[in-house]
Amino acid sequence: MKMGNLLTAFLQLITSRQTRSENLPRENDSNIQINLNPEDSRILEALCQFLWIQGDPLPLIFDVENEVYTKQGITLATLKHLEAIGLIVFDVNGFVKKGLGKHTRLFYSGKPTKIGFQNDGNNYLDLGHVLLTERGKKMISVFKPLRNQEFYEYVINRWFQQGLVLSSIQIGRNQKADINNRVCSTKE
Repeated sequence: MKMGNLLTAFLQLITSRQTRSENLPRENDSNIQINLNPEDSRILEALCQFLWIQGDPLPLIFDVENEVYTKQGITLATLKHLEAIGLIVFDVNGFVKKGLGKHTRLFYSGKPTKIGFQNDGNNYLDLGHVLLTERGKKMISVFKPLRNQEFYEYVINRWFQQGLVLSSIQIGRNQKADINNRVCSTKE
C-alpha cells in the first residue's frame, strides 16, 4: 500500500480501526480520462452500486464473501486488484468514521437515510473494508450509479442489527412527496 494513498484516506475521513455494463460519463466530466482496460472498468462499475455518499463516496463493503457482493463480481481478489492499480485502499480490519453526533445522514442513489445513534455524541460508523483513493474517486465519477435494492436492504438491516435508528424519505417519480418512513428501533 502506498503511504500517500493511506495518508490521503486517513485525512479525508477521520478513520481507522487498528488501524453496469456501459460507461456513461456525466456531462461535466468530459475532462476525466478513463485509462482502464475493459475488465478493470467492469469491476469498477460493479463497485459503484455499493457507494453511499456522505460528502465523499463511500463503498460500503462489509463482508467480501457475502453473496450481495460476490454475485456482482466484487470479491477479495477483485478488491485486491483495484487496490493494486491504485483505485482503492483495502484494510482487513476495516475503517470507521469517528466523532459523529446523535444523527448523521448518508445518501444511496441520491436518496437520504438518516441514522440515529444511541449516544448523544462521540459515535462512530463502520465503513467496511474499502476506501476510494483520490484517483478512484475521479474514476468512479464517470459512471452512472446503479441502484441495487438487495444491497440497500442488506445495509439497512446491518445498521438496524447494530441498534441504529433509521429513517428514509423517498421521492416518487412524479415529484410527489411519497413519504416512506422506516423507523427501526431495538426497544423490546
